[in-house]
Amino acid sequence: MNDDISVRSIQHFLYCPHRWGLIEIDCAWAENYYVTKSDLMHERVHDTGSYNSRNKRVYTAVSVYNDLPEYGLYGVTDCLEISKDGKYSLVEYKPAKPKNGEYNHDDLMQVFAQKICTDHVFGCDCEGYIYYADVKKRIKLPLSEGYPEYDRELKALLAKIRDYKLRGIIPPVRKDQKCSGCSMKDMCMPKAVKFRSLRESIKELLEKEP
Repeated sequence: MNDDISVRSIQHFLYCPHRWGLIEIDCAWAENYYVTKSDLMHERVHDTGSYNSRNKRVYTAVSVYNDLPEYGLYGVTDCLEISKDGKYSLVEYKPAKPKNGEYNHDDLMQVFAQKICTDHVFGCDCEGYIYYADVKKRIKLPLSEGYPEYDRELKALLAKIRDYKLRGIIPPVRKDQKCSGCSMKDMCMPKAVKFRSLRESIKELLEKEP
């Protein structure tokens, strides 16, 4: 069994573990306005290429990975910038800036996972930024400053994801989960008394067969 985990999978899990389970374990998917808007915004950076910009070389859709046993991670960066003095910078694009702060912690962890992979591939200590399209502003993330704490958090997160995948269990709906903007809320039915996944329903039917 290949237990490598994608950075995109981490992003889904951080947003909502239950939604992650529907996608990864039940192989379900649905789109809405917010998903489509984000996809359209990422079209440019998801095309592999490169160009010069202000004394740096910018690479889009760069595949990176970290195959060390404690990580087993892979992903694709939105933008990887390399300055003339050899400094590496990751830039992750997001449609809207959070209302309650400069950046969202989940977004930071997504970029930190990219950093773990990028540093491994290129032997660098890259910086990380989030570019919020609605305010046209780039925010620098304190990746190096909080490295030990974020590294522990990432490893714990990877262990939790692997455990759910191994057992084939969809995490329960969180009581504090904000579901209004989720593309899968109709499929998820978070207000239902009990959620039954497609996997659970099929398993029950098979057990009833003579």
